[in-house]
Amino acid sequence: MSLNTFDTLLVANRGEIACRVMRTARAMGLRTVAVYSDADANARHVREADEAIRLGPAAARESYLKVEAVVEAAQRSGAGAIHPGYGFLSENGAFVEALDQAGIVFVGPPASAIAAMGDKSAAKARMANAGVPLVPGYHGDDQDDALLKAEADKIGYPVLLKASAGGGGKGMRVVESAANFQAALDGCRRESQAAFGDQRMLIEKYLTQPRHVEVQVFCDSLGNGVYLFERDCSVQRRHQKVLEEAPAPGMTAALRREMGEAAMRAAKEIGYVGAGTVEFLLDIDGSFFFMEMNTRLQVEHPVTEMITGQDLVEWQLRVAMGEALPLTQEELTITGHSFEARLYAEDPEQDFLPATGTLTRFAMDLEGAGLDPERVRLDSGVETGDAVSMHYDPMLAKLIVHGNDRAQALATLNRALAALDVQGVVTNRAFLQRLATHPAFRDAELDTRFIEKHEETLFAPRRYSVEEYAGAALVGLNQLSRECESDSPWDRHDGFRVNAPRTIRISLCDPAHAQDDDDSEAVVVVEGTREDNSGPWHLTIGGETLTARLDPLAGDAVAMTLDGHRRRLQARRDGNVVVMVDPRGETRLFWRRIDAIDHGHHEAESTLTAPMHGTVVALLVEPGQKVEKGMPLMVMEAMKMEHTMTAPADGHVASFHFHAGDTVGQGDVLLEFAPDE
Repeated sequence: MSLNTFDTLLVANRGEIACRVMRTARAMGLRTVAVYSDADANARHVREADEAIRLGPAAARESYLKVEAVVEAAQRSGAGAIHPGYGFLSENGAFVEALDQAGIVFVGPPASAIAAMGDKSAAKARMANAGVPLVPGYHGDDQDDALLKAEADKIGYPVLLKASAGGGGKGMRVVESAANFQAALDGCRRESQAAFGDQRMLIEKYLTQPRHVEVQVFCDSLGNGVYLFERDCSVQRRHQKVLEEAPAPGMTAALRREMGEAAMRAAKEIGYVGAGTVEFLLDIDGSFFFMEMNTRLQVEHPVTEMITGQDLVEWQLRVAMGEALPLTQEELTITGHSFEARLYAEDPEQDFLPATGTLTRFAMDLEGAGLDPERVRLDSGVETGDAVSMHYDPMLAKLIVHGNDRAQALATLNRALAALDVQGVVTNRAFLQRLATHPAFRDAELDTRFIEKHEETLFAPRRYSVEEYAGAALVGLNQLSRECESDSPWDRHDGFRVNAPRTIRISLCDPAHAQDDDDSEAVVVVEGTREDNSGPWHLTIGGETLTARLDPLAGDAVAMTLDGHRRRLQARRDGNVVVMVDPRGETRLFWRRIDAIDHGHHEAESTLTAPMHGTVVALLVEPGQKVEKGMPLMVMEAMKMEHTMTAPADGHVASFHFHAGDTVGQGDVLLEFAPDE
């Protein structure tokens, strides 16, 4: 077969994967072309490309998903090949066919392979023919509601509803009982239609304690194929992966080979070319079942790169050029262990609601944290100053680490998470640290319901130590002192007194209880003995007195010394909330002067506001209809996921301010609610 020659690569994606692909392409001597929507006109992937071409408005269907616009951009720039990244058009057979007709190389599998795995029901039948084990389920064409319900009843609850054309957790829900089936079906169909333009569903038996283990496969156009071992992706929320690792803990050589060979049979069955991932459910008895095949590069591919030492994007480009795979199965080896943590713009404390805003700081101090840059990698599509919009997936970056073994890699992950400084947008960074330090995760007690199973401990109310209260008092006081630029002691707010030590009384509490009447969890009396802001200070907390000092380092890093115990951490004050981060975790405390405490009662709001930017999907009740507390009132969609707004109390909706299909901004008043007297 003749080689495909191209010197210019267009990346038909955005965010961290676009930056990642262009970095590898440039290292290979290729010219890079980015595409962008109006929302991404100044995005990082656009700034880093050799060229960039506008596709259209912010909505993905009018820009990144518009096949003719992407093809035209490639022709306009002279690109000989297109890399689709993951998401958007990466698994769109019509897109691949359009590129074939235009004479442009698609860096990925042929359209026939995408079609074979794109229809999940048909894919199950082909996998059965190839001898790949399957989970019991219904994969038929008849989509009548009553039939689907009957099939679910026959399989036995719990069952998993999945979009036939889907992936990435979209259009997927666990149904625990027959009573919940219809509501779940309706919700899955709405999500599937919005994400894939297809409402067909399949049903599978939901295994109660499975692990999600996937195998990286790679095939060239010359008939060669290899598997690059496995990844464990069991830690998920809403069927979306959060933490991944390679190799999978507890895998025997025999099971690894058996699963790898099954994955290769799946790839060969559909004539696969390029990078792909075959996903399995691994049950507690060691049996495994085919779940689906992603006919593209996966978000979590870097952990495979870390343990094999291979650049999978370079492999993709070379295979697209018609070259043979660079290694055989026998030449591939595993070295060490790797983790990947996905950093999302979302609020875990608010049911993982997507967040928007501007990144006022996005950095990681590797040197200050004592981390080896060869073992820590941050794949990101954002930088300080970038805006995070409502239009796309909320993933900001991926933090990837490597260690000689699992324990070392996990320790490195925790230190790297502590060194990651993100400000301006709410993220799941602290939640990732709680996961990484959880005893069950440390002991590799994994299954796909890990977060649900350990929800009580992962979201347990914090108990703060004297040291944490002391540290928060110092950080807040230091910020207060720095905010005053005047040299006059009469303008200062740091407790200065003439002929007397400066003394301040500070109240500290959990931010969640900042408006409660009993919010004074701790009162810290701070007395300074000299004029510089670093100290020493004398702090009295609950009858215990500590000598303290705070020395600023680079960025938000500080050196805090309490009774001779010095430690390094990141610390800052966001408004009235002090944030402190070190490898032991994150501490957030509401900080204020004693005389600023407000003990007023707060009445329940009569309005509901949008928790994020998004689109109204459905209004579920009529104005004036009596509802009970917790009853669903309306459905919003943001960043490809649905969110249900519920009644804050017994009462009724006086009026809705928006209709289905309307776009709303974060903080917009959605409806007027009248609680019962």
